[in-house]
This record gives sequence, C-alpha cells and structure tokens, in this order.
Amino acid sequence: METTDRLEPPSLPRINLLTMFRLGLFQMGLGMMSLLTLGVLNRVMISELKVPALIAAGTIAVHQFMSPARVWFGQLSDAKPIGGTHRTGYVWLGTVLFTATAFLALQATWQLGSRLEATGWSLQTYAWTGVVGLMFALYGMALGASSTPFAALLVDISDEDNRSKLVSVVWSLLMVGIIIGAILTSILLKQLGIDAPIDRVQASIDRLFIIIPAIVIALSVIATWGVERKYSRYSTRSTLTEREDQITLGRALRVLTASRQTGIFFTFLLVMSVSLFMQDAVLEPYGGQVFAMPISETAQLNAFFGMGTLLGIAATGFLIIPRLGKKKTVKYGCIGVAVCCGLLMAAGFTGEAAMLKNALLLFGMCSGVLTAGAISLMLDLTAAETAGTFIGAWGLAQAMARGLATVFGGAVLDAGKAIFPQLVLAYSLVFAVQILGMLVAVWLLRQVNIKEFQDNAKAAIAAVMAGELD
Repeated sequence: METTDRLEPPSLPRINLLTMFRLGLFQMGLGMMSLLTLGVLNRVMISELKVPALIAAGTIAVHQFMSPARVWFGQLSDAKPIGGTHRTGYVWLGTVLFTATAFLALQATWQLGSRLEATGWSLQTYAWTGVVGLMFALYGMALGASSTPFAALLVDISDEDNRSKLVSVVWSLLMVGIIIGAILTSILLKQLGIDAPIDRVQASIDRLFIIIPAIVIALSVIATWGVERKYSRYSTRSTLTEREDQITLGRALRVLTASRQTGIFFTFLLVMSVSLFMQDAVLEPYGGQVFAMPISETAQLNAFFGMGTLLGIAATGFLIIPRLGKKKTVKYGCIGVAVCCGLLMAAGFTGEAAMLKNALLLFGMCSGVLTAGAISLMLDLTAAETAGTFIGAWGLAQAMARGLATVFGGAVLDAGKAIFPQLVLAYSLVFAVQILGMLVAVWLLRQVNIKEFQDNAKAAIAAVMAGELD
C-alpha cells in the first residue's frame, strides 16, 4: 500500500460497476457455502445418519456463537497488514480455512453417524458430537476472519455516494450464490436415490464438499485480486498511517465504546434483525398447519421470500437510497416489514395460500430494502483507523440476532399455542411481536446521528493515541 499515487487522494480511481460485481463473487461463494452447511449437511445428519434434529442444529449453530471473534479479526486487519494489504490477506486466508474446516466437519459427521449406528449413544458418540461442534466453532472463526475484513474492505474502497450501490450489488450476489449452490448441488447429487446406500451417499457428498469449496476459494481470489491496492482509501483517510500497529485491541475497543451512538446503533441492529428473522423458525410450519400445504409446497415459500429479497436489495442501492437517503430508506424498510407481517397474519385468517405467497414476496422486497439500507448505514458508521473493529461489532450484533430470532420465534409460537385455542392466533402472535419490534427499531433509528458518531470517533482516536483514555 505504498504506491506514490496514495499521496494524492484525487488521483485514486473510483470503483466501477464491473469491480462491484467482481467483489460480489466473494459473497456468492459465502452463499454457496451456507447451502452446504445449513442445507446439505443438516439434511444428511438428520435424515441419513438419524442424528436427533436438536443435536444436528445445535452443532451447526456453534459457528454463530463464534461471532465475538469478529471484533478481534476486524481489529487485526486494521492493525496488522498481511503482505502489504490490510484486508485481502485475511480474506484469502480465512476462505481457505473455512472451506477446509467445512470438509473436516463433514468427515467428523460421518464418524458420528458410524458410531451412532454401531453403539447408539455411547461415550464415543458423544465424543464425535463434540468434535463436530469443535469443527463448526473453527468454521465460525475462520468465516469471521474472512468476512469481517471483506466488509471493512468495502468501506476502504468506496465513498459515501457510491457505497449503497456497492452494497446492493455485493449482497444481491449472496442470494445468487445460494441459487447457484442449489443448482450445483442438485446436479452433483442427482444420481442419489432416496434409499441410496450410505457409502454412495458419503462418496457423492465428499465430492460435493471438495468441488464447491474449491470454487469458493477461486471466487474469493478473483473477487479481491488487486482491488485493495488500486482502490483503497485507507491510508489517505487514516490519521495513523504508518502507525497501524499502535491500534491494539484495547485501544480499538475504547474507540468503539467512546460514543453513545455505538450503543444506540448496536441496539438498533439487534432489535431490527431479531424482528426481521423471527418468522424463519415458524414459516414452513405455518404453511403446513394453517394452510394445509404439503412439504413440497412449503419448501417453495422460501423461494418467494428469496426472490422478493433479491429484488429489494437490487433496487435499494440504485433507486431508493439515492432518492431518500440511508436513514429514511431504513425507516421505510422497517415500516414495510411491519405492514407485511400484518399481511402474513391476515393471510392466516383467510386460509388462502396464494395470499400467503404474495405477502411473502412483498415481505422479501421490504426485507431487501431494509437489509441493503441498514448495511449501507452500517458501513458509514465506522472510523477509518478502526473500520475493521466497527464492522466486527456490527457483525456481532447481526450474528447474535440471527440466533436469538430463531429461539424467540419458536418460544413465542409455543407461548401462543399455550394461550390460544386456534393455531392461526398462535402464529399471529409471532407476527405481532415482529411488528412491535420493528416499531421499536424505528424509534431507535431516530436516535442514530452519523455526524455525532463521526465527531466522537475522531476525538476518541486522537485521545486514545495520545494516551488520554488510558
């Protein structure tokens, strides 16, 4: 990062649309990997290996509990360049590690299934369950080591006026990756019948877990090759150029907590994300129990939501944020999600599956607008010197929210079933809590002040580096 044109900020090129799509290849790879772990491996553990669903979901969910490490990895990328770059080296190294640990997690899963079939729940079986959980812990850490510096890279290479377009392109390709991953998985596993012997299943899925991770590694390199060196504004924005090693974790955390705005935005992200994802745990049972839809049809509900999300994300950066601004976009996204939760509730009282699907399409669109708006706002709420640390904190809030949303969704549904005699009312309680959460999120958003945040962050960095906050 020591090129001469770094000394003249006006000479730094602005990122173009083609490079935005190239960067999106990294997110596409993450989408493909999420399908392997949350889709294929989860299905294999429960259906083929007869591992109890709670244990299968619990071991895979361990990777979410590694999210606090995101703050540390973000801080490392701020302070310790690898090969002359602050972000790219971490992205590549993390990608190699999380793809490798996914394969190791699969091998441990085969051992767990083998022991379970041979001895039932014995000491060996419990030991292999622990190994699977450990592999997913390492997977979560490696994922954070890669994805947090990548998000910080997006801050480094963009300006406020083109950041929302970058977010729309990059996060749209995350959804595309899930779709491509589903197609590739279907092609590579098409020879397996429902009752295929376990050795054939194992051979085919081992091959899948080699081919797709290899593609993901290649996508990661193609996505980021040369981008940081050409476009990064890190050295021109930072007041600590050539002194990055002085940004210790303790100092970075002091900068992180110096402004009350950090706590407000962290709380907003938590409440908004929990309220957005609560229906994940209840959507398919809602279709089955209230609308009497078969499994094949409820499986398609996510497609309506996903398509709407893709449309919403794509439109936000290019059409909505340039007209409304980021805070208004997030506000209207929250209100739109609340309205759509009301439509999902109303669909249950009509029993019309078509209304449910249309409501989910609209829900997805509002969710896409909210997601793209919130991520754009999140990337603005960073300080150049500690961008990785801030991105790690925002990633921690979102990861915590995804885990809490699943638990809360199930808990509220159980409470609804205990309170109300009709199932439609029990499910409606979940949507009502989501509506309430979105209204709270709108109130919190009103307290967010970007200028106050940036002023406080600058003052905190100067004070920390001068030793005044020690």
